[in-house]
Formats: sequence, C-alpha cells, structure tokens
Amino acid sequence: MAPPKKIFSRRRVCRFCTDKEIIIDYRDPKTLRNFVTERGKIIPRRIYGTCASHQRQLTEAVKRARQLALLPYTGTTQY
Repeated sequence: MAPPKKIFSRRRVCRFCTDKEIIIDYRDPKTLRNFVTERGKIIPRRIYGTCASHQRQLTEAVKRARQLALLPYTGTTQY
C-alpha cells in the first residue's frame, strides 16, 4: 500500500491586516463587490480568509451600501 498523500493547505491571511492601506468603506462599492457573490451574498470569512473583526466591518459596510442603493441586494438574474 502506498503511504497516504499529505495535503498542504496554505493558511489564509487577512487582506486587510497585511495591507493597512486598504480601508473598508461603504461608499466604495467597487472594492465591496469583491466580497459579494454574483447572486448578492456576502462571502463568508472561512472562504475569503478575512479575520473576524474585519469580516464584521465588511459585513456592516456591505449592508450600508445596500441600504443606500450602492450595491444590489440580489445579483442579476436572467429568467
């Protein structure tokens, strides 16, 4: 029998912790679109790799941008 293969997964590092110049702002929908799926859902931190405090700030910013109609609540759906 062959030995089991070792799977190495890189530890995801928070983008906002490493690069201090990126700020989370609800008035900047261009950067917030990176953290929202095409269906309009906020990408969870376990997938994107943001830390808990920045994920809370990100969620709040996306919700505020939606409230001001800078981001859509749902993505573009074709019937």
